[in-house]
Amino acid sequence: MKASADSSPLPGLPEVPEEGLRRVLAPNPSPMTFRGTNTYILGEGRVAVIDPGPALPAHYDAILAALRAGESVSHILVTHSHLDHSPLARPLAEATSAPIYAFGTSEAGRSELMRELAASGLAEGGEGVDRDFQPDETLSDGDEIGGPSWSLRALHTPGHFGNHLCFLWGDAAFSGDHVMGWATSLVSPPDGDMGAYMESLARLASCRARVLFPGHGSAIEDPAARMAYLAAHRRERESQILAALAKGPANAATLASRIYTETPPALLPAAARNVFAHLIDLWQKNRVDCIGRPAFALPFSLA
Repeated sequence: MKASADSSPLPGLPEVPEEGLRRVLAPNPSPMTFRGTNTYILGEGRVAVIDPGPALPAHYDAILAALRAGESVSHILVTHSHLDHSPLARPLAEATSAPIYAFGTSEAGRSELMRELAASGLAEGGEGVDRDFQPDETLSDGDEIGGPSWSLRALHTPGHFGNHLCFLWGDAAFSGDHVMGWATSLVSPPDGDMGAYMESLARLASCRARVLFPGHGSAIEDPAARMAYLAAHRRERESQILAALAKGPANAATLASRIYTETPPALLPAAARNVFAHLIDLWQKNRVDCIGRPAFALPFSLA
């Protein structure tokens, strides 16, 4: 069946967003994953699997069941190593003998400051990190990879996660969690980096893709408008943080409670991480101050 932009796919049932592409939804819905993780099967015959998804036996079976008679998996590609995207990569590789391709391990792509924050004990927030993830082959920005019926170009897009890749497929792109239509991306230090996110957003926008296939939710049929909105949203959030700091110093958690007034309490910790990402970016731009190097619990003030 052909999926429309507003379709509500069923977990495990393969859909065809467009010719040469299948999508299999994982049964892992949550406030962080929407309906669940999208696993994509690209090409025909010798196919690529993009984002095998979470470690759920039912989803593993659904991916293999979505292969047509005589087909085999030649490549396994991972946009980034959150627990809702990468854990099935290794079991699928062992079953199919296909190598796993990614930018690197879960620590790859971090800035020096993010490495410092991780070393200080700041743990992940959000979807959770696949600490055991290890690709068989690493992809660098601009690398090309393909099979008999498909080809992709890797675009390193850190921000949501240091090792995040988008994959350009002709005039389309697989955007992982970097750009989604149902929600903004979580940017949670030390894995998330707001300055890198904004730069990566501009880079992906410059590719002028016709359509984006995200890690969660439906295809984005007007990528330029969506990415312009996301950039404006981040700038607005930055302005809200600066306005709140004009009333006096505060840390990320306090600022989040003041700014995210309509957010359910259970999601405020994630919101606080997002605020902290903005504070780090503003600190690097010399627009806010803190005592010493940035830390999650420290108060920030206007520079």
